[in-house]
Amino acid sequence: MAVSTLGQPKRAKSLVNRFKPGDWVFTTLAGAAAAIVALVIVGLFWQLFAQSREAIGHAGIGFVTSTTWDPSHETFGVLAFVAGTVITSVFALVFATIIAVLVALFLVEIAPQRVARPVSYLVELLAAIPSVVYGLWGIFVMGVFIRDHFGPVVTSTLGWIPVFDGTPLITGLFSACIILTIMILPTVMAVSRDVIAAVPSSQREGILALGATRWEAIRIAVLPYARSGVMGAAILGLARAVGETLAVTLVIGNSVKLPENIFSPAYTMASVIANQFPEATGLHRSALLEVALLLLVITFFINVVARLLVWRVTKGQRAMVQE
Repeated sequence: MAVSTLGQPKRAKSLVNRFKPGDWVFTTLAGAAAAIVALVIVGLFWQLFAQSREAIGHAGIGFVTSTTWDPSHETFGVLAFVAGTVITSVFALVFATIIAVLVALFLVEIAPQRVARPVSYLVELLAAIPSVVYGLWGIFVMGVFIRDHFGPVVTSTLGWIPVFDGTPLITGLFSACIILTIMILPTVMAVSRDVIAAVPSSQREGILALGATRWEAIRIAVLPYARSGVMGAAILGLARAVGETLAVTLVIGNSVKLPENIFSPAYTMASVIANQFPEATGLHRSALLEVALLLLVITFFINVVARLLVWRVTKGQRAMVQE
């Protein structure tokens, strides 16, 4: 009885393709790169934990709940630094996201190309400016303007609110908030612009054909589609705001106390490490490494939450499309 061999060459060719050396090398390199990234993250956590173990055992939970930072008496509390980091980062996130989305909508939906291109280049140019330049500009230009002009107007108008009742200074919490807003603006704007530009033209054309205005088309057809991308852009900006060091160190005032109002000097977790680590020894050095560990944990938590939010929004959009 004859056996057909018609399918054997095809199967043999498939096996040969599957085990080509090039494919094996590529798979191995890609897997090694992924493993290296995971090992770097685990290594960072482990090394910071190992180097800060002395401070962890010394202060315990009081390290996070206390506001007293006194290296001379070996008393370390990081709550004031966490507060400064949260206030500056959230302020920058909110205002930079609002401004960036409006700019992105203008560039994609309204402005002609001869205007959109140069404006895009100018906004993206902000990302290329070194941090030290932002810091010096914040001290000698923006800080002086806040102290002499903007600050007095705010205190005279909103001084009845405790958070605005203070003495405007060149360096302080408000200066750091403005600097961070400007620094993360190009990142959020660039990603938001690309996401909004990726919205299919058929969605805009369809709703405009039904008689919608330009604003209604943006609100109904563009923004819901780009929501997950804009959220991801905002989280990228937040990650930079949390970890920004040099510019914030120059303008925030570097005070170890909890800020009393928006104009008070303060400290962020990154700036206290940059300022004090070169001279730190012993338990002080271990405490600063614990600050770095806590900052890494906060950044990791922010990215995990952001990933979950983006996944949830994307899942909701897919369900709406299927319906």
